[in-house]
Amino acid sequence: MKVTAIAIRPPVAAKECPAVTPELLASVLARYSRSNKGLDAILASVDQSNPDASVDAIFRFVDYGHASITGMTGGIAVAIDGLSMFLAYKIFDIAQLCDGQESSTRYIKLDRSSIPAPDEVDIPPNCVKQWELFTAHAFDTYREVYDMLDDNVKRNPDIIALPKGVDAKVVDRIRKNYALDRARYLIPFASKTNAAYVMTARVWADTLCRLDSLPLPEAKACAALIRAELDKFVPRMTRHSFKTPAGESQAGQLLSHSVNEIKKYGVCVDCIPDEVYLEVANDRPAFLLDLQSMDGAFDGKQNRYSEVGTSVRRAMVRAAWNNMAIAELRDLNRHRSGYRFSPLCPQGFYIPKEVKHPKIGELLNEYKALVESIASQETGAATYVYALLLGTQVAFEHSTHLDKFIYEIELRTGLGAHFRYAEHLAKASSILDKKIPEISRFIQEGNAEPEF
Repeated sequence: MKVTAIAIRPPVAAKECPAVTPELLASVLARYSRSNKGLDAILASVDQSNPDASVDAIFRFVDYGHASITGMTGGIAVAIDGLSMFLAYKIFDIAQLCDGQESSTRYIKLDRSSIPAPDEVDIPPNCVKQWELFTAHAFDTYREVYDMLDDNVKRNPDIIALPKGVDAKVVDRIRKNYALDRARYLIPFASKTNAAYVMTARVWADTLCRLDSLPLPEAKACAALIRAELDKFVPRMTRHSFKTPAGESQAGQLLSHSVNEIKKYGVCVDCIPDEVYLEVANDRPAFLLDLQSMDGAFDGKQNRYSEVGTSVRRAMVRAAWNNMAIAELRDLNRHRSGYRFSPLCPQGFYIPKEVKHPKIGELLNEYKALVESIASQETGAATYVYALLLGTQVAFEHSTHLDKFIYEIELRTGLGAHFRYAEHLAKASSILDKKIPEISRFIQEGNAEPEF
């Protein structure tokens, strides 16, 4: 695993603007909020021969509960090469205020070389051989399924929805996307990926604290590598980024819940049918009723990026799916608004109807046996997460504001969206229509085609 923090250089057009380090920026803005002298005067008070003195004078207040100071460091970008897909997911899960991206299975074909060494992810010693054989088998099957789907479309192009008049390169891209999107459920969750995250020092410190609190060596190693990079940017903040008793307790409880569920019920490899929960909280205090109608809230809306009114933005939505495949969870878990939650406890296994391969039954039996074997161990049971596949179905909940959820519906059913996103969000949209029928005509739901 390699971690690299990326410094931002001012563009030529900003060469006359003040330039400061992340911590000095936070210090200057903290002083700015406590003074009416203006920014120039605050910057002039900084001893450029000893800027650390200005930083230390302010950052001591962080220890007295003024964490908001560290939120003004600006976004610090960190790229992580070679972390597992599980850990990439987990960092997004922890850092619900971050921006970022992860390598896409739609553009990258993975293979056996993507699997980390067993000791990197602490697979229990008596499960190592079983895990190695399973992950190799999974990738072999993934590749064969991809080739089969790709060949099917070559022989029958009508399988995919092609826009009129597109050139050969676009056709090739859509064909590959079709095959990659349907084969990816066989990819191990342990596979190495690359991910980039942008957070303020405040969010980074909280993220590392919780990452370091996980009972998983990969998470602790990653936290240490990120901390070493952040020391170059915000050294005063990294002392607040180590594990805590509360962090260890909460992380342990969540993982223990899933381990105990696996021990009690085993691992189901059937594709379980969709069940969608959605509730809207739209209560209003008598002294602050809505100022506009629903029609007024959507007045002027052109697309999902258009601003909507307060009548919609004040409502809350809690949506949950019983069978979100990890393949979809990796992306839906990145919606920044609200709170996302999944215990990562296997509920079933999703395979698209187009995927028919003689090895899949055998592979799923191996998968079931391996996850149950790891979860039964006295030590290392939490590493069952590295035995999951992207087709593993888990329960997932997202609570957010109504305007953000409408955006999610329109994005995940829109042009080029993954077909399974569209199915999940279309069903949630249908329930929303029944809850608030007057808004259905304002939601621009798509059909996700063509998939490019």
